[in-house]
Amino acid sequence: MSYMEKLLIGTRNQGKVMEFGQLFHSVPYELVSLDDEEITIDVEETGSTFEENAILKAKGYSRYSGLLTLADDSGLEVDALGGRPGVRSARYGGDGLSDKARIELLLSELLNVPWELRNARFCCVIALVSPSGYETIAHGSLEGIIGTVPKGSNGFGYDPVFYLTGRSCTTAELSPCEKNKLSHRGQAANKVFSILNDGLLAT
Repeated sequence: MSYMEKLLIGTRNQGKVMEFGQLFHSVPYELVSLDDEEITIDVEETGSTFEENAILKAKGYSRYSGLLTLADDSGLEVDALGGRPGVRSARYGGDGLSDKARIELLLSELLNVPWELRNARFCCVIALVSPSGYETIAHGSLEGIIGTVPKGSNGFGYDPVFYLTGRSCTTAELSPCEKNKLSHRGQAANKVFSILNDGLLAT
């Protein structure tokens, strides 16, 4: 069996690990997570933008592991909340909250906001960094509306309340295949797929 170079996915979020596994299932790399590589350090997300945090994580984990590393920073921007939770999406309300608790917090803040003013978007930036210094980034976004009650059991994070008007459902009601075609992460992933798929990236 021929050796396959590793591609480190710089996250501990198992939902993201699963999605990246689906998005990059055909690239000529062995996808591994931080847990697979027993990497216990955490790169702090000190940036003020999705782009800054994605690059921080990709560079930090690549430097530590010596592996080609892909990291993303993504989140939810709600117009009625001035763009919050934004880069704080995964830590909204505090580090100890569950996805369910964060959704409840978000809905409570939008309790008196009418449907037509509940516009929001999922944003994603993916950074790909190699130990030799190669670096690239890709962006993706998905427009929607924050629903009033959670619906669907697929996905993770804010998916159950992110309503897609064109589909008349939330992203948590989509199949994994449908979500990957539409999602902010899927859009960004498509932009780096060809770089990974050619197998010629110097690391």
